[in-house]
Formats: sequence, C-alpha cells, structure tokens
Amino acid sequence: MPTILPVKGIYPKLGLNSFIADNATIVGDVLMGDNCSVWFNAVVRADVNYIRIGCNTNIQDGAVIHCTYLKAGTDIGSNVSIGHNALVHGCIILDHVLVGMGAIVMDYAVVEEFCIIAAGAVVLENSICESGFLYAGVPARKIKPLTLDQREMLEKLPQNYIMYSGWFTQD
Repeated sequence: MPTILPVKGIYPKLGLNSFIADNATIVGDVLMGDNCSVWFNAVVRADVNYIRIGCNTNIQDGAVIHCTYLKAGTDIGSNVSIGHNALVHGCIILDHVLVGMGAIVMDYAVVEEFCIIAAGAVVLENSICESGFLYAGVPARKIKPLTLDQREMLEKLPQNYIMYSGWFTQD
C-alpha cells in the first residue's frame, strides 16, 4: 500500500482516477488533479510547504517532488511528465512539459508551457525556461526550438501514462 500521510493535520487530496503505486509516498499539503499517476518509489512530500499538481500528470519511478520551508511551494501544471529519478523542488512547471530522467529543477525556477527539460539537465534557481524550447546541460541552457514531433509527444505522453496506470487498476 502507498504511504499517504497527513502533516500537521493536513491530508493529501488526490483527484479522481489517480493511480498511486504501492510503494509511492505522498504526504502533507498535496492537491492533485484527476487522472494523475505517482509511480514506484516516487515521493511527493509537502511537509514544509504546499505542492499543487494539475490533471493528467505523471510522476515517474523514483522522482522526488518537494518544496522549501516557508519560502517556495511547488506548482506543477496539467499534462506534465516528471521523468524517472527527476527532482522537482520549490518551482513552477506549467502545462505540457517533460522533465527528463534524472533532471533537477530548483527553487523559484519557472518552466513555461511546451518545454522539454532534457535528461540529466539542471535548471538552476530563479531560471526561466521559455515556452517552446528544449533545455539541456548543467546548468540547463536553451538548446533549440521544439519540433512538431516533440510538441506532439508532449501531448501524447501523459495519455500513455493514463493508459499504463489502467493496467494496474483493472481486475
């Protein structure tokens, strides 16, 4: 069973049709939209500030979503894919974004709509990732505009994860 715990009397609120893997952890002031998924060994820890997650968003295996005490909550939009072992911390991620495997997005960063943060990239504090671009590197830099195929992938990937989660909820 997943670990879903209150912090200071505040319980996580999960949307309809959400899949939470058996060993995922969700604690505290979390508000999650409908059709989301939190995969194996992922942690969504809103113990020191809030975490807000839109609809159709997937938080893949081993990812950590956290925030900063008394300073920075974490806002994640709809149709977002947080890749395996990514770290999203005290930042704002808008709709239709992919945070690649092992990427880090730090406090007060803003990732605008239709962005890809490449695997292993590090988005530093206070950075703004402009809509429509691929960011990569350490620190992350704007590499090139997204192609039509990449934009279509950003639309399709969250729907794939809704399908995948259905495999675990059927009898």
